[in-house]
Amino acid sequence: MSARSHTYKTAHKTNRQDTAPLGKFTARFATGEEIENWDKHVTANPNGGNMLQSAAYASVKNGNGWDVRFLVLESGGAASYNLVLEKKFPVLGRLWYLIKGPDISAAADLRPALGACAEFVKARKLNVFAIKVEPDIVNSAEAQVQLTAAGLVKAPNIQSNDSTALLDISPTENEVFRAISSRARNAIRRAEREGCQVVQGEPGPETYRALYDLMADTVKAKGSMPLRSYEYYVRFWDEFCNRGQGSFFFVHEDGKPSVGAFVINYGSKATYKDGGSIQNRKQYGDSHLVQWAAIRRMKELGCTEYDFCGTPPAARIKDKSHNLHGMGMFKTSFSKTVTDFVGCYDFVLAPVRHRLWVRGAERVFRRLETMRTGNQFY
Repeated sequence: MSARSHTYKTAHKTNRQDTAPLGKFTARFATGEEIENWDKHVTANPNGGNMLQSAAYASVKNGNGWDVRFLVLESGGAASYNLVLEKKFPVLGRLWYLIKGPDISAAADLRPALGACAEFVKARKLNVFAIKVEPDIVNSAEAQVQLTAAGLVKAPNIQSNDSTALLDISPTENEVFRAISSRARNAIRRAEREGCQVVQGEPGPETYRALYDLMADTVKAKGSMPLRSYEYYVRFWDEFCNRGQGSFFFVHEDGKPSVGAFVINYGSKATYKDGGSIQNRKQYGDSHLVQWAAIRRMKELGCTEYDFCGTPPAARIKDKSHNLHGMGMFKTSFSKTVTDFVGCYDFVLAPVRHRLWVRGAERVFRRLETMRTGNQFY
C-alpha cells in the first residue's frame, strides 16, 4: 500500500471528509491488470471503498440489466477506483450510475472529479446524458455548498444505507460491547443465559433458501423493504461467498431457523446486508445475539467498521410512521448515532435529454423493465 493510500484509510476511520481537496482530476478506464485486482484497488480508495463497488457486485449486475465499466479517477499521484453501471436508452443515450461514488477524500473534490468524467465521456464519444452519483460524503452545510458548486441535481435516493447506523468495531471486543446500549447488552446476555446459540451457515442452497424464507416472512409481516427474486439473491450471495467476503449467521427455534443474517466483509468495512426472522418468536434477544456474533466475526476478519445498512434519516429516527422505524430502533440500539450521507444526485451532461428523463422517461423505462424481467430497475 502506498503512503498516500495509508493516509486515506486513516482519514476514513476518523472522518470521511477531513482531507484537503486534491485539485485537478483525470479519468480513464481501468487496465486489465487493475480489473483483475479490482478489490485490492477499491479498498485502497480514499474512503476505503464500498461493497457495492466490489468485483462481486460488478459480476452480479453485469448483464443483469446493466453493463459494467471500471473507472479510475486520478489526481496528484493518487487514484480512486469506481464501479460504473451503464444503461443505454433509445433517443436519450447512456446513463451512468457511479454507485457509491465517486470515492473521494473531500467534498470539494466533487466538482473537479465530475468535470474529469465529463471530459472523458465527451472525448470518447460515449453519449452519456447524465451521471448518477451517490458519494459517501456525510451530509452537512459545507457538503451542500460543494454539491451546489458541482452543479448536481438532487435525485431520489436509491441505496438503503444513505442513512445508516455505523459502529466502530476497531477497539477491543469488551470495549465495543460496552459502547453499545444497555438494552442491547441486556438482550445479548439474556439470550446467552437462556441457551440461545448462533451458528454460521455454509454457503449453498440450503442456507440460501433458509435466509430467503426468513426475509420473505419479514417483508410479508412488515413490508419495510422490497424483496428481489430468490435467483437474484443466490447469485449475489454466491459471488461474495466465493471470494471469501460473505458470512451467514442463524439462530434456531424448535429445530428451524428463526433469525438469519448475511454480512459482507469488504476491506475494513463490514455490512449487514440481508436479514430476516419469523414473527412471534419465543427466544428473547435472539436478533441482538445474531448481530453480536456477526460483529465478533467481522472483527476477526479485520474489519473496523460495521454498517447496519439502513435506518430512517437522523431527523426521523423516532418517527413511527417511517417504514424503517422498527429497523431503525433495533439498529440504533447498537450505534446511537445515525449517519446521513448526501444521497443520490444527477450530474447533467445533456440538459434537454435529462429533462426528458426526469419528466417521465425514467418512470416509463422502470415500469417496462419490471414488466419485462420482474426485477427492480436499480
